Amino acid sequence: MAFRGSFEFTLDAKNRLTIPVKFRGPFVDGVTLARMRDVTDCVSVWCTPVFDAYVESLIASCHPLSEEREALARFYGANSQDAELDAAGRVIVPPRMLATAGIEKDVVVNGVANRLEVWARDTWNKVNAELTEAVKEIRPALGTIA
Repeated sequence: MAFRGSFEFTLDAKNRLTIPVKFRGPFVDGVTLARMRDVTDCVSVWCTPVFDAYVESLIASCHPLSEEREALARFYGANSQDAELDAAGRVIVPPRMLATAGIEKDVVVNGVANRLEVWARDTWNKVNAELTEAVKEIRPALGTIA
């Protein structure tokens, strides 16, 4: 499933995040919350099998005895956590992940192809404005549809 769209929510006092109704089905096989190595201002929400395959592909791309392989395994092992949706379609986001991403209460949940990203609303508004300008400069490879 490709995740698309942008949704505004407010975390409750227990740091529970509501997953948009249209996205809940794929999470029946598990939810993994994670920090990404290249984006520190958000928390990613993955279907567990997709996250596991993603991390395995990164690790497999490194030499089996390399420091890089160990660094990736260590980073994703320490900066991810399995979770479950409750009956209301919510997931508890650990306080340490919220703090690292600068998230307090008001959030934006964005679909990003194979995952969801949770951003502090103010941070997302700034990032989205920068992103809107940056994509204007991206030129697709020849032979692709623009």
